Formats: sequence, structure tokens, C-alpha cells
Amino acid sequence: MRSRTVAQLLSDLGVEKTHSRPHVSNDNPFSEAQFKTLKYSPTFPKHFTGIDHARAFCDWFFHHYNHQHRHSGIGLHTPADVHYGRAAQVRARRQTILDAAYTAHPERFRQPPSAPRIPEATWINPPEETPLATQAI
Repeated sequence: MRSRTVAQLLSDLGVEKTHSRPHVSNDNPFSEAQFKTLKYSPTFPKHFTGIDHARAFCDWFFHHYNHQHRHSGIGLHTPADVHYGRAAQVRARRQTILDAAYTAHPERFRQPPSAPRIPEATWINPPEETPLATQAI
């Protein structure tokens, strides 16, 4: 039996090394952003009194983050709205309210307001576009 590096083992298993941001170990910006949001939350304790305290805080925080906090990157929806397919319905209700506000007081607006849209796709590493195949005539 021979010893191998972890990189060699992963290569043998078909796992490819990736660096979405070259030579940076924290190559998942979504995970890093979420961790920073947790750590720098105004409600994050200076220290935890124990594992139960940490778990209770995280239970509260992630419920708030997923079901109450409106995220600018997803059109001011909650992650739960997007995940469970409620975002289009919520956006339509918002647009109805904005239309009513514009109709009642158009002088308050430069142009008719529109509810923010959800991005169609989000990528860490976008797929490369393949050139169109040339056909022989």
C-alpha cells in the first residue's frame, strides 16, 4: 500500500480542482458572503455560552435570514419566496401596489415604478459559450 496526497486521491476519484478566483482558498463567494452576513449581524453575540446557545442563535438567525430578510440580490424577496415559487406572486402584488401609488400621486415619481425583478441565473463559474458548429456544404 502506498501513500498519496489528497489531491492525487481526488484526481483518481474524478474530482477536479477548481479555483473560481485563482489561488484563493475561499472560492465560493456565496458561502463567504453568507458567513460574513452571519458574523457581522448586529445580533451576533460577542461569545456563546455553550453549544446550545450557538445552536439556538443559529436556528433563529437562519429562520430570519430565509423567511423574513429581503435580499437585494433576488429582487427584495426572501430566499423562501424564491425557493418555494412564490416570488412571481409577491412581485405581482408589489407591482399592483406601485401602480396604485403612481395612479394616485404621479407627481411623486419621475416615471412609473416597477417592482425589482429576480435575476434569471446566478453563477459562480458561468459555463463557457460554445461556438456554433460550422456545417460543411
